[in-house]
Amino acid sequence: MGMMSEFKDFIAKGNVMDLAVGVIIGGAFGGIVKSLVEDVITPALLNPALKAAQVEDLAGLKTDGGVLYGKFLAAVIAFLVIAFVIFLLVKAVNKMKKPEAPAAPAGPTQEELLTQIRDLLKK
Repeated sequence: MGMMSEFKDFIAKGNVMDLAVGVIIGGAFGGIVKSLVEDVITPALLNPALKAAQVEDLAGLKTDGGVLYGKFLAAVIAFLVIAFVIFLLVKAVNKMKKPEAPAAPAGPTQEELLTQIRDLLKK
């Protein structure tokens, strides 16, 4: 088996294709979540809170040593928002999934029914 045919077999496996689709959708979803954080949540919630704390630009905060702890804090806040949005999405998807109905109790087998009929006929 040549290297190319092994490569084709590897690529053709379902889980590789599922992973590729997941990465592509994840990238697109990342853009949506980034926009949600930057364009909706930050202006609506974070900016008023920062103004109340008398901090105009979170990313611009730094110590005397030049450590940009504001950028780190902004990344942590973005992570928490993204994690919360994903949590809500997973919760909604799980709610949409219908629980499987319990299997109906198994009735008598064909042999058991035939045996019962035979016994009734004997009487």
